[in-house]
Amino acid sequence: MPSNETVAGQPRRPARLLLAEDDPQIARALIRAFDRGGIATEWVTDGNLADATIAAPTARLDGAVIDIGLPGRDGIDVLRRLRARGNPLPVLLLTARDDMADRVLGLDAGADDYLAKPFEMSELEARVRALLRRGRHGDEPAAGLRFGRFWQPQGEPTLRLDGVPMDLTPREAGVLGVLLRRAGRVVSKSAVLQELAIDDPSAMDLLDPAVEVIVHRLRRKIEGSGVEIHTVRGFGYLLRERGG
Repeated sequence: MPSNETVAGQPRRPARLLLAEDDPQIARALIRAFDRGGIATEWVTDGNLADATIAAPTARLDGAVIDIGLPGRDGIDVLRRLRARGNPLPVLLLTARDDMADRVLGLDAGADDYLAKPFEMSELEARVRALLRRGRHGDEPAAGLRFGRFWQPQGEPTLRLDGVPMDLTPREAGVLGVLLRRAGRVVSKSAVLQELAIDDPSAMDLLDPAVEVIVHRLRRKIEGSGVEIHTVRGFGYLLRERGG
C-alpha cells in the first residue's frame, strides 16, 4: 500500500501499525517488511504494553498485529479490552496454533483477521495492507456509537454488527441503542422506557414485562457477538463484554 496517498489534495500521513509480538526474531523481520512498505511500526513485547499503547489518548494507530501468546496479558484479552472500549481499530491476530476453536475464539473476540504461524511473509504483508485499508478508509473512524463489534452510525436508527445491519424491530433497536449508550453501567427498566420515549412517546405506555420480552429477544440476536445483556437483580440491565 503506497504511503504517500493524498486526502483532499494533501499527502496523507504514513500508515501506523502496532505490532505486539514477544519473539524478537519474528518482530524484527516484520518491522523490516513493514518499513519497506512505508508502514511505521510501534513494537511492544507484552500484552499490558499493547493495551496501554492502544488506550493512550495520543494513539494514532491504523491497525494492529497482535500475537495471542503474549506475556502479561494474552492477545485475546487485549483484543477484548479494546473492543469493550468501543475501539474499532482493525486487528490481525497471530498464533502458533491453527486450531479451529482458537480461530473462532479470536474472531468472536472481535478480530478482523487471523493468521497461524508459521506463515509466508508475502501473505502477512498482503493481509496487513488489507487491514490498513479498512483502518484508513478515513483518517478518523466514522462517527457514531461503538461498543465491541457493534456500531450505530451517527444520526441513524440502524445498528450494525461487524458493519452489517442487524435484523431488529424498531423497539429492539431502541432498547439495544439505550444499552449501548450506557454500556458498562446498569440501566433500570424505567430508564430504558424514558429514553425510548424521547423519540417514541408511546413507549411510556409499556410495562416492565414488555422490556423483559424485548431483552429476551435481543439476547438471542446478539449471541456470539462477544457482548451480553446481564440482568442485575433488582436494578436493571448491564451491557458488558461476555465473561466480564
